[in-house]
Amino acid sequence: MGLSRLAGRIARVSAALLSVDPVTAARRLLGAELTSRGVSATIVEVEAYGGPVDGPWPDAASHSFRGFGGRNWVMFGPAGRLYTYLSHGIHVCANVVCETEGVAGAVLLRAAAVEAGIDAAQARRSDSTRQVALARGPGNLCSALGITMDDNGIDLFDADSPVRLTLGEARVGVDGPRVGVSKAADRPWRFWLAGRAEVSPYRRSPRAPAPGESD
Repeated sequence: MGLSRLAGRIARVSAALLSVDPVTAARRLLGAELTSRGVSATIVEVEAYGGPVDGPWPDAASHSFRGFGGRNWVMFGPAGRLYTYLSHGIHVCANVVCETEGVAGAVLLRAAAVEAGIDAAQARRSDSTRQVALARGPGNLCSALGITMDDNGIDLFDADSPVRLTLGEARVGVDGPRVGVSKAADRPWRFWLAGRAEVSPYRRSPRAPAPGESD
């Protein structure tokens, strides 16, 4: 078997590892390598998001909660695709689709540690941005790695994709509530690698119920 075909088989096996519930997929993404347009980074913080109320993982904070429609079609599978959206109409945010085709679920990439292509990442951010903060926060992550809205729906395990994902060995992370969501605000579906300075700070949405009054 040629090297290209072998690489393809390995990639598809890796994508299959994400055909699981959002929480399991989120944990598997910790420590994975994300490569995009001259920059490689290690994922250090993620958030899991479920789907509609009639699905296996109802999640009122998810873009797919009201069902299939609009740009959220990518969230309904297959696993290993990239789902992008604009936060506040400005910042591009990237999610890795999980679950099986037809079942919505995705993992938001919240922060990463830039390992290679630092100059390229710096040029996309600013000269004054410290290396540790280049990809801290979902909008900054996409900016540093050159991920755009045009990347919506691409296959992260395709060797020819401009944005690629390589899963590593399972890592043990810390869990806590998701950042900035007003619904399902207490759900401990945010995961990060302990001790990493690249992890973003926790900020609870002012529109969220008081701690302990949400799911």
